[in-house]
Amino acid sequence: MRASSLEQQVVTILSTAGVKINGPDPWDLQVHDNRFYKRLLSEGTLGLGESYMDGWWDCVSIDQFVFKVIRADLYKQAKLGWRSVFQVLLAKMWNLQRKGKATRNAQRHYDIGNKLYQVMLDKRMVYSCGYWLNAENLDQAQENKLDLICRKLYLQPGQRVLDIGCGWGSFAKYAAENYGAEVVGVTVSKQQAALARELCKGLPVEIRLQDYRDVNEQFDHIVSVGMFEHVGHRNHRSC
Repeated sequence: MRASSLEQQVVTILSTAGVKINGPDPWDLQVHDNRFYKRLLSEGTLGLGESYMDGWWDCVSIDQFVFKVIRADLYKQAKLGWRSVFQVLLAKMWNLQRKGKATRNAQRHYDIGNKLYQVMLDKRMVYSCGYWLNAENLDQAQENKLDLICRKLYLQPGQRVLDIGCGWGSFAKYAAENYGAEVVGVTVSKQQAALARELCKGLPVEIRLQDYRDVNEQFDHIVSVGMFEHVGHRNHRSC
């Protein structure tokens, strides 16, 4: 397919969100490499993000661009490229989150050093969305979210909680400090586990370097904050 045809497809898709190519508004995309169009249509959102990192396009106001794209629900309107379709089919035919594979994925993503995450996250290092009702900053939004989870669990002092995908121990620490819970957190990241143990020192919190599928105990509650989307539909029944 000719480059001009690919460009026109992208222009048409983005226009439904009020976004233009090389337009004057701060949310418009400024394209620096015409390979961008083919990459976006064949790789979807992954191609969008990686082509931005490669300098193929930029935008004065990324937040406004993302807001417009999400509000217009462009992901559903745009046809999936063959790479995206291939990835979906792979996930349906094979278990891409086997124990060994899940551990390797975590090592590549999380075991690159805790310093990066300490800089980019809130003070509790919560790596999931916040709850912004009456919050004025990220720290408050994340504590709102952790407290909402505890209240939804009707968490009581002394109750035992399993935290699947505990990350750096943010929920475990909050639940132990504020609700008197005893928490077992599991992660397959060595560096997450090491820092979580340090942050939760002195609290009734046990951080394990363990796959959630190897846990065979009784708990009063089980919680998982932002982890289930990573396990793949083939593993949902084992969660």
